[in-house]
Order: sequence, then C-alpha cells, then structure tokens
Amino acid sequence: MELLVVGAGEMGRWIARASGADAVAFADRDPEAAREAAAAVDGARVVPLDGDDRFTAVCIAVPMGAVPAAVAAHADRATEAVFDVSGEMHDSVAALREHAGGRERASFHPLFSAANAPGNVPVVVDRDGPVLRELRAALAAAGNEVFETTPAEHDRAMETVQAGAHTAVLAYALAADDVDPRFHTTLSAPLAELVAEIAGNTPAVYADIQERFDGSEAVAEAAAALSDADCERYLELYDEANR
Repeated sequence: MELLVVGAGEMGRWIARASGADAVAFADRDPEAAREAAAAVDGARVVPLDGDDRFTAVCIAVPMGAVPAAVAAHADRATEAVFDVSGEMHDSVAALREHAGGRERASFHPLFSAANAPGNVPVVVDRDGPVLRELRAALAAAGNEVFETTPAEHDRAMETVQAGAHTAVLAYALAADDVDPRFHTTLSAPLAELVAEIAGNTPAVYADIQERFDGSEAVAEAAAALSDADCERYLELYDEANR
C-alpha cells in the first residue's frame, strides 16, 4: 500500500508508522511540518498539498473541523481507499460518502496520544475492502484494540469520555490551590496526575473537542448541584452517582 497522509502532526505521523504501508508521503499546508514528519518516518517523502500524485490510500489527519474540506480536496488522490483519524465521525463519514464514492472508506479514532500508543481505536467502516482490512490488521498487530462502532454511538460516547472528562479535570485544575504534595489523598493525587497529563498536550485539540461535542454542560450542572446541595440532597446525589 502506498499511503498519502494529509496532515503532518502527531496523529499523521502515528498512522504513517502504524499502517504497515509500503511507502508513505506527507502533505501539509506547512511544508516544513511535512518535511519534519517525513524525516521522522523511515522512507517517507513530501508531496505538494495541491499535487496530483495518486496513492493506494489517502489518510486525512487534520483537526476535526477541517476534515470535510480535506476529504473533498484529496479523496480523488486515492485509487482504493480514503480514511480519517480525526476523532469525530458523523461529519467525517458523511464527507467520505459524498466525496469518496466507489472507494473503500472508514473513520478511525485513536483514543490516545501517539506517545501513549497502542490503545483503543474505534472505527466506522462505511465501505470495506482489502486495503482497509489490511490496515485494521496492521493496527491490531501493533497492539491496538480496533473495534467497530457507528457514528452515533461513537459521538455520543465522546460527550462523556472526552468533553465531560476534560471539563471535569480542567475545572478541578482551575479551582484547586497549590498544596504540599504530602497532603494529597488517594483521590486528589490521581486528579493532580490527570491535570499534569492534560497540561502536557496540545490545547487546541481539547478546544476542538469542547466545540464539537456536548458534555461539558452536564458536568457544570452536576457540579453546581453538588455545590448548592444541603446534607440531605448531597446524600441523594451521592447515591445517584453510585447508581
């Protein structure tokens, strides 16, 4: 498989390495980023973003909001398959159906940063074929848990596991005072570790997730309910949380 990766960021580099492709090319609106990505992946090369070279497969590895336009612009550069690794599936799959008709197409979401690979990778396979089967096999061989889902199931889950979880952790970070680490409890210490993990990542990724998925409002409402509760109401909410 010859793979074109549109987007030379962290996930673009990850898929280039994990895909099992025989040859990889990077295209990015920032030519320097594409050159750096190619230098970091053995045997990879750089091609123009507006080039007309064709490849067995095209992977769209750009921020969520940019996926539909990127699919529209680059789907025709694939002879067999088009897929994305963006993290949102409703709009991505719709764009793939519209612009990659007749080709294999799928939307993958690695639920981890590249530094923490391997991990879980949900996928919506909209039109299967040998290239995508080979890709899924390569990801599984690299230690990833690849499992099929639907756009609705995936995006609904992201409201909790991403938008809600990020909001809860960042809200704790904003509200917490600096304390001597010796005061941390078995609950606060892991929270502090989660804060540190988020702080070491790319903030624009979290902003994209917040903008795309609901979930933060529910966390804010729950926190307000806990804050305003008297003892009796607090115990009711505690029991509700346990259920």
